[in-house]
Amino acid sequence: MQHLVDRLVRPEILALTAYQVHDATGLIKLDAMENPYGLPEGLRQEWLEVLAGVDVNRYPDPRGTRLAQALRAALGIPADMALLLGNGSDEIIQMLCLTLARPGGKVLSVDPGFVMFRMIARFAGMDYVGVPLRADDFALDTAAVLAALERERPVLTFLAYPNNPTGNLFDAAALAEIIAAAPGLVVVDEAYAPFTDASFMARLGDWPNLLVMRTVSKMGLAGLRLGLLAGPHAWLDQIDKTRLPYNINVLTQVSAAFVLGHKARFDAQTRLIRQERTRLFAGLDALPGVQPYPSEANFILIRCAPGRADELFQALKARGILIKNLNGAHPLLADCLRVTVGTPEENDAFLAALKASL
Repeated sequence: MQHLVDRLVRPEILALTAYQVHDATGLIKLDAMENPYGLPEGLRQEWLEVLAGVDVNRYPDPRGTRLAQALRAALGIPADMALLLGNGSDEIIQMLCLTLARPGGKVLSVDPGFVMFRMIARFAGMDYVGVPLRADDFALDTAAVLAALERERPVLTFLAYPNNPTGNLFDAAALAEIIAAAPGLVVVDEAYAPFTDASFMARLGDWPNLLVMRTVSKMGLAGLRLGLLAGPHAWLDQIDKTRLPYNINVLTQVSAAFVLGHKARFDAQTRLIRQERTRLFAGLDALPGVQPYPSEANFILIRCAPGRADELFQALKARGILIKNLNGAHPLLADCLRVTVGTPEENDAFLAALKASL
């Protein structure tokens, strides 16, 4: 059988490794940049009553009209810009690549960056170009990006703002220079917008090639799988052609619209996470043998002493804490771990476990 698989499956797919998710059963889960808080007190029963009225025997609104209106109001999407919904940001990245894929077409981003930019580009048969960040602080190497744009002529460029997995916020003026110089479409991925005060959403329309991508996962709705793309109608009308019919299920549409009607409650959770991020960073900074990097997201990247990352990852897991081991994911991430900001109790447990492991 294997020879048949090897003959028929595209070589670029054979070369990939499937995205891996660790089993978190029985562990404090600090590996996936999730909001650690559930629905705010008092909302669960009201939410269930809303769900009870949903007709699951009918297909959902194909355009998610009511949900789109709620997202526009909650996220400050300019009224003259179009909005496209996806089954998480991953589906939107896929729609973008499918729309722009062509022989020799290239996707450009920075490395280390969001792994799905590279993976989905290859799914779509496109070449991926990764421009290394600066080794000392993971800042943009603006000159290198501009040179790569001129040399590679990518049809699609992704820039995460803040960046994942490094957590830092790139210089806005540098991003503006890159957008202006890009020969193709530029998508600013603002998945971690709830945890920073910076955004390019209000600047949509300043450049003809700029789109902004968001998700509701980080504000506490990861289980709903809802992403969105905002930008000029001329772009989104074409990208919409690659969207599968009814891609946002009715339970997600109703649930997300309900939650956005109580956004202030979730904003309070976000403030708690930002406060805990400061405290967690200070706790890490006080430990010998680890170097935390400043973050504008809901996670912190940590560099361990040479050769210790794998050992510490396993030691933390043995003590009931699951974080993300990035050692080996990219040369610039050698000896690196990443921890999601949890509740105060989870963060205390993590710091205690890390101190004991060190």
